[in-house]
Amino acid sequence: MKKVSGFLLGMCLVLGTAGVAAAQEKSRDMHAPPPVLRIDREILKPGKSGSVHDRSESAFVKAMSNAKSPEYYIAMDSMSGKHRALYFTGYDSFAEMEKDALDDQKNAAFSAAIDRAEVADGDLLDSSDQSSWVYRPDQSLNQTGGLVGIRYFEIEVFQIKPGHEAEWDEAVKLVKAAYATVPDAHWAMYQNVFGREQPAYLVIIPRKSMSEVDAGFQQGAKFMAAMGADGMKKLSDLSAAAIASSETNIFAINPRQSYMMEDLTKADPDFWRPKAALAAETKKEKAEPKQ
Repeated sequence: MKKVSGFLLGMCLVLGTAGVAAAQEKSRDMHAPPPVLRIDREILKPGKSGSVHDRSESAFVKAMSNAKSPEYYIAMDSMSGKHRALYFTGYDSFAEMEKDALDDQKNAAFSAAIDRAEVADGDLLDSSDQSSWVYRPDQSLNQTGGLVGIRYFEIEVFQIKPGHEAEWDEAVKLVKAAYATVPDAHWAMYQNVFGREQPAYLVIIPRKSMSEVDAGFQQGAKFMAAMGADGMKKLSDLSAAAIASSETNIFAINPRQSYMMEDLTKADPDFWRPKAALAAETKKEKAEPKQ
């Protein structure tokens, strides 16, 4: 998973156009949508997912933990589409991403451990890629962050026709205004800056359970009512003009492949540390005197 990529050097040059020169708060711990999001994607060979991939990825988690790396990341497995894994790493800025990459390169033991892990993991992969995205709070809705209790991510990627960003922006404004009247509607919007054809946008909806997906479909009628017939026609026209393609998938967070900060694991130990939680409970039961 962990890639120490040469292209990170000099990334801070795009800060002016990306609009993420400063963060409102320390967000790399993923308690809020990070201003910069790096996504590592691994397309797995048939039969190489599940526990086989978990074992391979554990080497990355161990290396990160031993090095006390500040680059926490969330791993997730696809539940639709190709068998693949995503890894989300958040940063306050591209300058911070660059600093972390340079620090990694200076740590010989860490770099060697990552190199070994990548060789082993590579045998399981059909392909892999990496992309970078910037948070668009103006196009997000009710997204305050927080991962306690989150188990899934519903992710929709939009490829926009070059030169039609204005129609996209207008369509998002319509959708956001209508969904603002719908209870529990929320998402984080990210815009691509590196790693794929541009312009592209990513809608990320955190979910605590799959029942929220059912509820999302039920919200459709409320959304259409809020838009009205004229609004829906306008949205349809704008979408046709702006969107080249779109795809929606659901991913399940994989705690066994994630490298998470201590406060989150303590807040949700049964999920992030199921073995540790079970061991602690067993130890407690043994310590308690029998009635």
